[in-house]
Amino acid sequence: MLATYLYCTLSFINTSDLCAVDKKKRMPAVRGDGMRGLAVFISDIRNCKSKEAEIKRINKELANIRSKFKGDKTLDGYQKKKYVCKLLFIFLLGHDIDFGHMEAVNLLSSNKYTEKQIGYLFISVLVNTNSDLIRLIIQSIKNDLASRNPIHVNLALQCIANIGSKEMAETFGTEIPKLLVSGDTMDVVKQSAALCLLRLLRTCPEVIPSGEWTSRIIHLLNDQHLGVVTAAASLIEALVKRNTDEYKGCVSLAVSRLSRIVTASYTDLQDYTYYFVPAPWLSVKLLRLLQNYPPPEDAGVRGRLTECLETILNKAQEPPKSKKVQHSNAKNAVLFEAISLIIHADSDATLLVRGCNQLGQFLSHRETNLRYLALESLCLLATSEFSHESVKKHQETVINALKTERDVSVRQRAVDLLYAMCDKSNAEEIVQEMLNYLETADYSIREEMVLKVAILAEKYATDYTWYVDVILNLIRIAGDYVSDEVWFRVIQIVINRDDVQGYAAKTVFEALQAPACHENMVKVGSYVLGEFGNLIAGDQRSSPAVQFQLLHSKYHLCSANTRALLLTTYVKFVNLFPEIKHLIQDVFKADNNLRSADAELQQRASEYLQLSIVASTDVLATVLEEMPPFPERESSILAILKKKKPGRVAEPGTAGNDAATPKERKSPALNSVGNHSTHNTSNQSTDLLGLTSPSATSASQNPAPLVDMLADVFSSASPPSVNNGFGSSFQPIDNLKKFACKNNGVLFENDLLQIGVKSEFRQNLGRIALYFGNKTSFSLQGFSSSVGTPGDLTTKLILQVKPVDVNVDAGAQIQQLVNVECVDEFLEYPTLTILFLYNGVQQRLSLKLPLTINKFFEPTEMNSEAFFTRWKNLSGSNQEAQKIFQATQPIDASHIRTKLIGTGMKLLDGIDPNPENYVSAGIIHTRTQQIGCLLRLEPNRQAQMYRLTIRSSKDSVAKLICDLLCDQF
Repeated sequence: MLATYLYCTLSFINTSDLCAVDKKKRMPAVRGDGMRGLAVFISDIRNCKSKEAEIKRINKELANIRSKFKGDKTLDGYQKKKYVCKLLFIFLLGHDIDFGHMEAVNLLSSNKYTEKQIGYLFISVLVNTNSDLIRLIIQSIKNDLASRNPIHVNLALQCIANIGSKEMAETFGTEIPKLLVSGDTMDVVKQSAALCLLRLLRTCPEVIPSGEWTSRIIHLLNDQHLGVVTAAASLIEALVKRNTDEYKGCVSLAVSRLSRIVTASYTDLQDYTYYFVPAPWLSVKLLRLLQNYPPPEDAGVRGRLTECLETILNKAQEPPKSKKVQHSNAKNAVLFEAISLIIHADSDATLLVRGCNQLGQFLSHRETNLRYLALESLCLLATSEFSHESVKKHQETVINALKTERDVSVRQRAVDLLYAMCDKSNAEEIVQEMLNYLETADYSIREEMVLKVAILAEKYATDYTWYVDVILNLIRIAGDYVSDEVWFRVIQIVINRDDVQGYAAKTVFEALQAPACHENMVKVGSYVLGEFGNLIAGDQRSSPAVQFQLLHSKYHLCSANTRALLLTTYVKFVNLFPEIKHLIQDVFKADNNLRSADAELQQRASEYLQLSIVASTDVLATVLEEMPPFPERESSILAILKKKKPGRVAEPGTAGNDAATPKERKSPALNSVGNHSTHNTSNQSTDLLGLTSPSATSASQNPAPLVDMLADVFSSASPPSVNNGFGSSFQPIDNLKKFACKNNGVLFENDLLQIGVKSEFRQNLGRIALYFGNKTSFSLQGFSSSVGTPGDLTTKLILQVKPVDVNVDAGAQIQQLVNVECVDEFLEYPTLTILFLYNGVQQRLSLKLPLTINKFFEPTEMNSEAFFTRWKNLSGSNQEAQKIFQATQPIDASHIRTKLIGTGMKLLDGIDPNPENYVSAGIIHTRTQQIGCLLRLEPNRQAQMYRLTIRSSKDSVAKLICDLLCDQF
């Protein structure tokens, strides 16, 4: 983009000169109207026949420019501008420029617009923020910002935004907001100031002052100039995403401004009307801004917003005022954003149904992009209880789109919509249509379709024979795309349902008779027949020998894992069908099994053979008895789907009739077995995050940890469901104080996010790994994590924070590394600020990084004599800190030892004359000094109290360590 801008700028400046060249130089060069030398140079470059000729011409020009800059002290502004433009053009061609910077800086002091513009352009592109010239540049920018000429002010603001460095943000962070809200500032400058501030905000979030500035920035939405409002809307939306509560006053002003726009005629806002649509860009920005908040609480504001949305929907039904595509694009942009706001609010049934009907009209539109967007928005509407039934009315149209659409992305959205609109009333029809389409579906969407069909079949199965048929059809049609989780799941359900076991055995037996049989079908068939083959053995067509021969005919075609499963099925047959025992033993004895290169196959064949020979009938019956029912658990298939499409997959049946009771929203397997406990779907998040899936009974007692990488040290409660991202049903957990005596664990947890910490330290250096785990079923967008050093902590700690991914997928975990150097002893914690978008709502967490001075202890070994000699030497009143305090839990020796070792000091056994007491020694390492510390802890078991004494070579450290540790016991 920047290269295009530079090229267009240079081309614009030299239009007259280029024309003169094209007309064989019939027009004489006129000083000031253009730069003839630049035009000739560009023409020469274009006429070069080879790369070598181009480089030769460029080197010649660079030598000429260098000589002019060095030797000619009389260069005026025009000549400097011309040569600087040539350097810019050479840079555009990919060549390095290592001179001319000072001349560009000199152009900033010119009063001529073109010279100042080229100077700023050169600086924005070619001057590094670490350059020695940066102070001169900053001073020139300050001069231009204070200028009364709005053009000069704008050029300065554009340069600040183009550079956008942290230094620029810190230098001009207080001046630009003043320009923005000042009553004396011209409108064109306010626009540039708002956009410049937006650019700096992305670099340095602290650049925007709070307090009184908040309301003044918000009130820019009331400005008379729509250009200022448009720029301010972009800035306010970015600020809202970082601090929603502070800027909530913008809602009423945004609604008011939106109302004035949508009720205005296109003739009222002529300067901002685009093809008969009044201010479409501003309308879209305001609608997006409102999506960061819940519906307004004030009845008047809510009513006005409803009127705006109704007006937008009404205008969408009016005949177009122009046949040009720009008109329809602008009109539809506002419409789709309005529907997004309606979906976000999810509170007005009338608006939701109207929006659904409007989108339904687009399903048959000739424009592919409109059909795509309509399908995408209808997917969201299908999740609302108010509009779910209205979406279902378009089922035939969506199915037709699935069959006839040429664009694969539109067909994919059609699949998404069928999945979202599915409920128990139309499940069989939708599943059958998806199965039919799967045979000819694009390879890029087959895996996703398989997962969706498996989820729908399980969720809405009223007859389990239908469910078995669907899964086997899936394997037959798209076996390569059926993941292990899918066939694992059908096995679990068949084993847990007595009424479907015989049918499943018969069905897989018939499926295995096909000449071409997918390996996943062999896996299902071998497992089911190994468990329930006896249920169909009475039929001569499926006798034990026939079952065995059918399975073994697939053996040589399968992978090692499937062969291992088949061998297990064979040994099961030994117990089920003793009459074919000799056939099976012959297979075990075969050289390709007993002497297999695969150790697993060799071991199974050998052990199964011996088991079949040595064991008695009773022992075989006991060892090889039928598998017991699996513990009831929810399906993990949905977790796989959400990982493939994070933030875009809504669980089917979350609206309409299926939302009636928790039981109706369970998968069929969960309602199938005996008296197993039934739990709400909110617990489903445990399984959806890809964690271990315990039984329904134990799910609430022993929840699985979220942060897999830290499973050895972390444990956390199972996350409950999240209420629209606005409320929290989960009490946040902040374990900051616990980290004084440990380096690994869960620092913070709420219903959206779990933050884990692993850290290691050596002398005055350390490294902290932060793990951010997404506990929700949606992607966390715009994720950022920053570490700050408040007050004088900046001089005492050096922190290097590596960037973190901006998106955290549903159930996923990302890592951020922080390198630490301790320069001097410190008291305060560094701050940890986390920002992200969940469900369209900005979330902000302000925490403390678990970094304390004791992390830089080096354990010190001492004998008794050395310890007490050192202890007496540190007996000064300013070298000791002591506290007597009540024990927070029963005094336990192992607990005390764990805590003291966790401080980082060396626990010295057998040193204190009283065996009940504990002593430790360590040295704190900083860059500037080493501080020795001794600790003595005296527990009183009868009074359940402690006396903690810290002696240190530095008094402030003794008190600091004492205060830190007295909360740990």
